[in-house]
Amino acid sequence: MPAATELDVAIVGGGPAGAWAAHQLAVAGARVAVFDPSHPREKPCGGGVTGRALEAVANAVDVRTLDTTLIVAARFGDSVVPLDEHALVVASRSSFDAALLDAAERQGASVRRSRVAGVAVGPAGVTITAADGIHRARYLIGADGATSLVRRRVARAFRRDQLSMATGFYARGVTSREIQIEFTACPGGYLWSFPRPDHLAIGICAQADAGYCVAELRARAADWTRRTNLARDAALVPYSWPIPSLGPSDFARIELAGERWMLVGDAAGLVDPITREGIFFALESGAAAAAALIAGSAAGGYAAALHRDIVPELQRAARLKAAFFTPPFLRLLPAALQSASVRAVMADLIAGRQPYRTLKWRLLKTFEVALAWRALGDGRIRQALREPGGTRR
Repeated sequence: MPAATELDVAIVGGGPAGAWAAHQLAVAGARVAVFDPSHPREKPCGGGVTGRALEAVANAVDVRTLDTTLIVAARFGDSVVPLDEHALVVASRSSFDAALLDAAERQGASVRRSRVAGVAVGPAGVTITAADGIHRARYLIGADGATSLVRRRVARAFRRDQLSMATGFYARGVTSREIQIEFTACPGGYLWSFPRPDHLAIGICAQADAGYCVAELRARAADWTRRTNLARDAALVPYSWPIPSLGPSDFARIELAGERWMLVGDAAGLVDPITREGIFFALESGAAAAAALIAGSAAGGYAAALHRDIVPELQRAARLKAAFFTPPFLRLLPAALQSASVRAVMADLIAGRQPYRTLKWRLLKTFEVALAWRALGDGRIRQALREPGGTRR
């Protein structure tokens, strides 16, 4: 086996979190390597990249060079929510991920198309056992997704109740400029159609412990596809993928870092529990991990940054989720979306501009009064919209 490579930082996983951490570290002059045999690749997810996510990488990636679809509206049944041109694009994940990895390489990061078989973390450093040899590093970043090998070695694998299952189809040769969404109470989740440049990504997601197998969920997605006439005569290619979906108590004790290691993106569970959007949080956590290492604060600085900037918002979403997919709220939603002001709130939620922290009070200001009190009269919704500790904003 080849002799060991000496690194400052080894990153396992070349998706947005790992690639962006590598870019930021390489800019600062660190010796960094990304280990991933499969990226860039098309990934079974919606592929929605919000305006704030694109802004985060604007200094390294020119969105005009990517394979993207500019989304002009979100359709919820018969209700259409217009989106401005800076709200959302749907990207080919192979194109978006490749652009991030290329940006990291241009700054001097090494990208190794090699599968990692093992990692060992000790007081003196990190040892990576990969198909191309042994590598040693001062620090380790786990960016290898929901089924993270790094997470299983340094912390604990996600439990079934901490995961959602996304499954559905790629509809080849059909696209659009609208996303379509239909919420469901049984199972609690939603169906979606996200248009990529040459196909639709159609699917459904539900909590993995909700009692529905992949075949049942995929049948629901197929029925919705037929019912809405989304794919016409397109060839349907099936996919399935796990997504972290943590609960409020999980975020209270989230495992982010330890001596010489950090978890970022999906590997850390940094996914919106309602929308299951994770690309923005992947980029933010990758940048935070790099910043902590550059500053010399390592695990402590990284965890503190995330508990300040990311974790509270995801915890609010987790509390709100308990009410969001209930029949009372879903019955109310179509009527609420007839209001132009409510559609504006939804547009900002989709774009990532509306935080959950101020959602309640914006709804109170924008709902017709009757709709607001009907929604907030449900105890679960009212409780979910409270701040931790009972404070309100």
